[in-house]
Amino acid sequence: MTSFFPDGVMLPPLLGDLFPPYALSRADAALLLRVQGILDADIAPHAADHDRNGRYPVHAVSLLKQAGLLMLPVPRAYGGMGATQALSLEVMVRIAAADPAVAQIYKVHDDLVREIFSYATPAFCHHLAQHIMSEHAIIGMAVAENGRTADSFLQTLAIGQSDGQWVLRGRKIYATGAAGADLIAISSFDPQAAQHQGDARAGLRFDIVPRSAPGLRILRDWDRMGQRATDSGTVILDDVRVSAASNALAPQSVLPVHTSLRHQAGFSAILVGIGIGALRAGCAFVAHHSRPWGAAQVEHATDDPYVQRMVGEMGADLSVAYCAVRQCGELLDLYERGGLSRAALAMPVSAARSVATRAALRATSDILAATGARGTDALHGFDRYWRDARTLSLHDPVDWKNAEIGRHLLTGWTPEPGPYQ
Repeated sequence: MTSFFPDGVMLPPLLGDLFPPYALSRADAALLLRVQGILDADIAPHAADHDRNGRYPVHAVSLLKQAGLLMLPVPRAYGGMGATQALSLEVMVRIAAADPAVAQIYKVHDDLVREIFSYATPAFCHHLAQHIMSEHAIIGMAVAENGRTADSFLQTLAIGQSDGQWVLRGRKIYATGAAGADLIAISSFDPQAAQHQGDARAGLRFDIVPRSAPGLRILRDWDRMGQRATDSGTVILDDVRVSAASNALAPQSVLPVHTSLRHQAGFSAILVGIGIGALRAGCAFVAHHSRPWGAAQVEHATDDPYVQRMVGEMGADLSVAYCAVRQCGELLDLYERGGLSRAALAMPVSAARSVATRAALRATSDILAATGARGTDALHGFDRYWRDARTLSLHDPVDWKNAEIGRHLLTGWTPEPGPYQ
């Protein structure tokens, strides 16, 4: 690969020269190259086993912990790397190309750290940073609830106690990362506080709780067709005691209005990574195992012009999606510096989600047309790429992203901040 960054260090290419190179500062290079080595040698070879087992990938996450990856989003002021959003999205792409479940577990940690450090008190941030930096603590989440609609989040109650503490009671679903986390971020609602102050916002809590806290139960009942090793099952909160100090939401916290957009950009990154993983595995299979079609009159399947065309189209789609994700990272960083409106961030994020979904679903489905019938043998596990992409793509409907873009172009409408827009 030709380098135009003489003062930077290049990350290894993801798909030959198809994607633009990613240059790291020398300060970041040691960690990211170490992580890439772990992904290639220790995580990617076991991704199919993680899928079959359908349980939290303890060893894979432990390797990333020991490498120091969890400090990536921690601000420099608290001893972390203070990485840009662009770099975090690149990391998510690369982890997903190795193992999408591990990527989603890391994504939750990265998102939560960035969110919490944007509004928690300095004392809270210092304490959390120490957990992450000295104990390699990874954060999982328990936020989603089984309400009538997907954005119902006020069923878990925080009930004040006479001793100044609270007990949390409720049931959480889709608790990604919780099964193996050291700390779990739990949302809840204190109706008495909301009523006393006449403001629903005053009743919101976001407690960071150790996974071992009494009354906190993880059911390990995740049984989806894809993203199986995220182990994103049910969390039961049966009078889990918390104090004021465990609540990351300070009384006067100003909540960031672009959190949902960062979440969406991360999903796009993982989808692109899944497509990359499928295409790389498929190309290797074609080169070593596929037979050329007789009418092609070639000696090797890699010389079949129709196989070349299919692989080329899948690669082109992924290249567009990857560049859209990179743009999202740059725009997120620009927005946080005050250089961009939320609407000017939201539309490109929705566009990236749209193209990433299509590119990932096509690559993970059509790669079997390139490998041929031999590629369907369960031994090779090509089906897991599509199952992972299809499952992740349903996190929230991409049709709503397309509709938002269309509404914006037709009417000038811009989305209000919300959990999914």
